[in-house]
Formats: sequence, C-alpha cells, structure tokens
Amino acid sequence: MTISVLPVDQRVIDIDSRRFASIEKALVELITNCDDSYARLESRGIMVTGKITIAYERHQNGAFISVSDQAEGMTSDRLHSVLAYGGAYSNLAQGEASGRGYFGRGMKQAIYGLGHGWIETIKESRESRIDLYRAATGEYLFDDGEGAKTLTDRDYVRLDVPLNGSGTRVSIVIENQQVNIPHFQSLVSSITNNIYLRDILSRRHVGMVDLNKPPKSRIMATLNYQEPKSEVLIGPGELGSFSYQDQNYTFSLTLKKAKDAELILKGDQRTNGLLVISGTAVFDCQFFNFENQLGTEFLFGSVICDDLTKMLGQGHPIISDERDGLNRKEPFVAAFSDAVSKMIINIVKSEQLRLSHVDRARTSQRTNLLIDTVLEKMNRIAVEELGIRLPRNPGMNIVRSKNPEALRFSTAFYYRKVKHPFHITLTIDRNQLAEQELLSFINELPAAFTINPSPVAMPVAAIPDNGKLVFTIIGNEIGARGTFGVTSYNYEAFCEVVISDSASGTDQEYLPKKPPASLDRDDSRSLFRGYELRNLGNDTERAIYSSEERLILINIEAPTVRLYVDGRGRFTDGARLLLAELLLDVIAAEMAHRYIDRTSQKGQETAYHQAKQDMVRRYGVEIHSILLGK
Repeated sequence: MTISVLPVDQRVIDIDSRRFASIEKALVELITNCDDSYARLESRGIMVTGKITIAYERHQNGAFISVSDQAEGMTSDRLHSVLAYGGAYSNLAQGEASGRGYFGRGMKQAIYGLGHGWIETIKESRESRIDLYRAATGEYLFDDGEGAKTLTDRDYVRLDVPLNGSGTRVSIVIENQQVNIPHFQSLVSSITNNIYLRDILSRRHVGMVDLNKPPKSRIMATLNYQEPKSEVLIGPGELGSFSYQDQNYTFSLTLKKAKDAELILKGDQRTNGLLVISGTAVFDCQFFNFENQLGTEFLFGSVICDDLTKMLGQGHPIISDERDGLNRKEPFVAAFSDAVSKMIINIVKSEQLRLSHVDRARTSQRTNLLIDTVLEKMNRIAVEELGIRLPRNPGMNIVRSKNPEALRFSTAFYYRKVKHPFHITLTIDRNQLAEQELLSFINELPAAFTINPSPVAMPVAAIPDNGKLVFTIIGNEIGARGTFGVTSYNYEAFCEVVISDSASGTDQEYLPKKPPASLDRDDSRSLFRGYELRNLGNDTERAIYSSEERLILINIEAPTVRLYVDGRGRFTDGARLLLAELLLDVIAAEMAHRYIDRTSQKGQETAYHQAKQDMVRRYGVEIHSILLGK
C-alpha cells in the first residue's frame, strides 16, 4: 500500500475542485470520459457496447454516485499517469475531436470537490484501483493499494464488465455539505438536458439506476434528450463560410423557433441558443453577437465547425481560460462568430420587434442580492450619517443575523466501508455555550455499530481546549445506517452514517468551508424598501422613487432599459452598470430632498441640486462597485 501526494500543483487543484463541486459537472466529466474511450476503440475498428451506467444513492446529508463503462480500461501505469494530467495533455488540446469534459482537469477535481472517491479499472485481465481523498491537514492524496491484481469472475460481474473484457468504474462519496443533493428524478432531468451530453445520449446507451430502491425493483432509466417542438427557420445544415488569414473555412447552421414552449436561457441545461459542435466535442451554447439580447428567447439550434478542433490542436486559444466556452477574443473565433451572427441577424431583428414591450421585468437572484446590498447600505447611511428616520411600522418583519454554528460535525455524511474503523469529529464553539450547560448525545446507530468512547452526557467545562471530540466507529454489517447527534440547551447537530461494501476503506473527513453569516435588516424604518422593474407608461423617465411604496421604480419602457429586457421580462445581468447609474440617481435625489427639507434651505432648487451632486460624489463609487460585484 502506497499513499502519495497527488502529482499536481495543490493550489491549482484546490481552486478547480471548488469550481467543479457539483454532481452534475462531475457526471459530465465522467460520461464524456467514457464516450471518448469508446470513440478511441471505434477508431481502431473495434465493436463496442456503448454502455454507460450511472448509479445514484441519495441520503439525507450526502450521496454516492458511480459511472461505469465497458470501454478501454486502464493499466496500473496508465491509471497513475491520469492523475498527473492537465489541460495541455488532453485529447482535445492536441487536436483530436474528443476529450471534452473540462479538458483534462475535471475527474480529479470532481472527486475532491464532492468529497472522496476511487477509480477501479480492468485491462488485460488485471484490475487496478486508486483511492483519492484529502488528508486532515488538507493535502490531496491518493492510495494505490496493492497495485494491479489478478481477476476473478466475480470481479467482472461486480464492475459490470463482460468476461475477459475491459472497462472502468469511478465512484464518488458526496460529503461536501455545500453541494446540492438532488432527488433521483431531478438528477435524471438535469443530466438528460445537459448541453454537453445531448449528442452522447443519442449515440450511447446511457442509463441511470436508483440505488435507494431494493435490488429486485431497480429499473434502469434510459437517458434521452427530447428537444422542444419547433419550426425550422434556417437549414437544417445550411452552409456558411468565413475568411481567416486569407483562407476560407466553412460551417453548417440549423436555427429553429420553439412552438408553445418556454426555453431555458442560461446554464448547462440551456435549451435556447446555438450548440457549437466540432467533431464530437461540444464547445459552447450561445448566440454570438446577439447573446443575452432581446429577440433570441425562443430560438435554438446548432452550428457545426470541425475547424475549431483543428485550430485548437495547432495551439490557438479557442477555449476560454475558464474552460466554459469559446474564447471570443481569439481572432479565428471572432471571425467565426461574426459569420454566424450575419446569418441569423434578420431573424433576431424580427423577433426583437415582436418581443420589445412587456409590463414588468425581473432580475436574476444574483443581481437581486447585489441590489439588496446597495439598498441596505444606503438605508444605514440615511439613518446613521444623514439622520433621516422614518416612523417605525410595527407590522414589518425583522430578519436577524445567524450566529456561527455552536455544534458542528466536520462531515454530515459518512459513507464508509464495512468493518473498517473511521473517525467522527465534533467541533464545539464554547463561546456560545455556558460552562454549566450539558451536552447530551443522541445515538441512533443500530447494534451493528460500535462506538468508542461511549457517548455519555458531559458538561461544557469538560470539553477539551481545542473544542473537539473524536469518536471511533466501526460498522459491522453492509447496509447498516443511522444517525448520531448532540444537543445543548439552544443548539443541536446531527450526522448520518452509511456502511457499504463499495465504500472506501480509507478514513477521511471532508474539510468544510464556513458559510457567511446573514446580515441584520430592519425594513420597518427603511427609506428604500426595495425596487421593481415596471412599465411606467412613458419612455422619458428612466427611474423614479415611489414614496407611498418606498420603492425605486425602474421604467422598462425607457429605451435604454428596454434594450436589456428579454421577451419574458428578464433583465440582463450584463447591464448591472446601468442599474447602478439608475439607482444612484434616484437614491441621491431622494436623500438630498429629505436632508435639505430639514434645513432652512427647504424649497431651494439649487440647494437640492448641490446636495444631490455631493451625494453622487460620496456614494457613487461604492454603489457601482457593489453592483459590479467588486
């Protein structure tokens, strides 16, 4: 058994693992890896099954997923080399029309971002396994066990590989408490609709099994993407071309308009937009020069350009640094984008006329949060710096801030191997507990578990100085599960424990990130209770203050505002700078009037104007910075 530090820059993998801490992104990486392996076999004239099996087991505080194929498999040496791969070594970066996912930097990061996991692979009648996990001190480690071993018939059955065949299974235990744990049907839907997997689902036999059901009642759910009902506007496969460095390149375009269906405009489940395909690789989904603009809400299709992959193989930065789509600043991509945009411009303009007028609009959750931050800050300034106070309304709710967790398990979900000891660590914030308080333990683990030391009630004063209690647990039966918890007078914490034959035998705990505390807010005295994007019935006023509602009203009929509202009333995130200008103008004007009205200069327009300009200078940079996310 050899435990080693992962041969990749620890800082890089730390950043990437947080970026890929999503079950859906992990499955994109693993499924595309399977498809690439099948494609390499097919390129050599070898018949393949094309079978890709996803297994999912959901629990209250965590989950387990695995992805299996019957493709190439890996030798022990090859498996070790995969751990050191980066984007520069991926197949796609070397000009092959495969190797999608996150371009050679996704599988490891997906495992570490979700929790811990292991890779099992069969090649040349030998099985190899590597476990990946984090040390208590934070290092990214891997354990290659006893190296490659000789196979038995049972091993082939366990890994769902035909006798004397080859294949790979990647298993991940999700114990990161910040990761969303979807229900089975929700995960089926998100994977089926993922833009990077739709093409694969049409060529491979991809199925998903719910491990929460009894073995005899488990049915494989086949994953197939169904596009919305539509009419074809361009194509299918209409040819276009563009010139780059005196050489001509071609692409094919298909553009459709959805019938009676509301499309998803953003994210990996986006159904609106042009899917950019090169070979078997999906590079992006967007509308090029018309991205996020009015007129594209009900349009979708695809554009195929195999030369994107070829240029990538020649060293051109076709993909963005964040590996989240095309690099629009690259000259070849810019020429390609302009050519596609010219082919669709007339249709987009026609849609813009049809969708240009709406009564109300809304912003994204992120923009809404930023605006709330602006209003909260300006309400404080109005009271604390300018002395502007409104009468208290006892009917308004007050939202108080949350204290940091007084009792916390380092991992809320323990998915561990049978008869292998592991540790459960409880962290106690003694500053929030009284010394005379008593901690009581709730042990709902069945008799199949042994726990040491035995949990007995203890006073807070008896807690070690480091604020940690560590319990060693052994699960003696496969399938045993239960909860373990602790309570005090005001606080409680629980963790869930599941024992499985497929779990890792290495003891590790996910290192959680501390969530931010929410802010205090008292709306009963707020000068600015909120905002709305509303049609004010004219195109002259861009934004006003409604004193009756205490709302900032942004006029979506004003041309400069309407430009950033789509046909379904969604305001574009990219226009937050405009929102910052409108909010600053209304906030400065309203606070200036209320401030001057308490002085002898009340009613003097020059005084109002001067006070407003002073407030724009004092608070303008701060409001803009908040809305820009700085």
